[in-house]
Amino acid sequence: MLYLVGLGLGDAKDITVKGLEAVRRCRRVYLEAYTSILTVGKEALEEFYGKELILADRETVEQEADSILKEADVCDVAFLVVGDPFGATTHSDLVLRAVKLGIPYKVIHNASIMNAVGCCGLQLYKFGEAVSVVFWTDTWKPESFFDKIEKNRQNGMHTLCLLDIKVKEQSLENLMKGRKIYEPPRYMSVNQAAEQLLAIIQNRRLQGEEPAITENTICVGLARVGAPDQKIVSGTLYQMSTVELGGPLHSLIVTGTMHPLELEMLKLFSVDSSSFENKAFQRTT
Repeated sequence: MLYLVGLGLGDAKDITVKGLEAVRRCRRVYLEAYTSILTVGKEALEEFYGKELILADRETVEQEADSILKEADVCDVAFLVVGDPFGATTHSDLVLRAVKLGIPYKVIHNASIMNAVGCCGLQLYKFGEAVSVVFWTDTWKPESFFDKIEKNRQNGMHTLCLLDIKVKEQSLENLMKGRKIYEPPRYMSVNQAAEQLLAIIQNRRLQGEEPAITENTICVGLARVGAPDQKIVSGTLYQMSTVELGGPLHSLIVTGTMHPLELEMLKLFSVDSSSFENKAFQRTT
């Protein structure tokens, strides 16, 4: 049996009872280590679960999936995912491979950032398509995510922006030379994401457009959701470019049309309460 087990968002104790029981009876336990992180390390998980964990990076999961599934038809193997197994990043390919090999599988769900963002007071059913905001480089500055945020906002929907994670990435030079040398991990912060959005707004204006999102659009920054030191701030997009929320992981929400109750909740986390006084920012109708 292949078990896909969600670990939740905080620490070792966020695993469900059902998930923990599955992990403890598995012969091999893999920890997916490239789409998200917990607030504790591999060692803390091993101590709590009572099991040795095998780190599975992107290369292992995408190119060596058969090694994960090896003997899973005759013994139990677990694949652990921070959040929910089918949350922000799906692992459908692993399931399809298992089915093709005749290996039964079971999914044990858990909390994901996709539903935990409700902690800021915005109503989950009013979120539109989620987007990923990637790190720009000197030669690559995509803007496609901005168009999706605009579309959501025009439809009155909020947008959850999942911020880029760079783990075990190679520089272009090392990649071209085939050297297994990796860059230090990088995690995009709320202020970095906001700065990129502001740059896109300026670019669009230079092209004669007036974007549906401006410096004054109300946004929400979240850091380490589910951890004891989680942080939530609300304010304008410009204010988000100046906030410091500490360590990863961060997420950014660009709001759409807000119900008065949503506004009242966001005021609890406001950088500056005056941001919510101007009716132009409220969009409650």
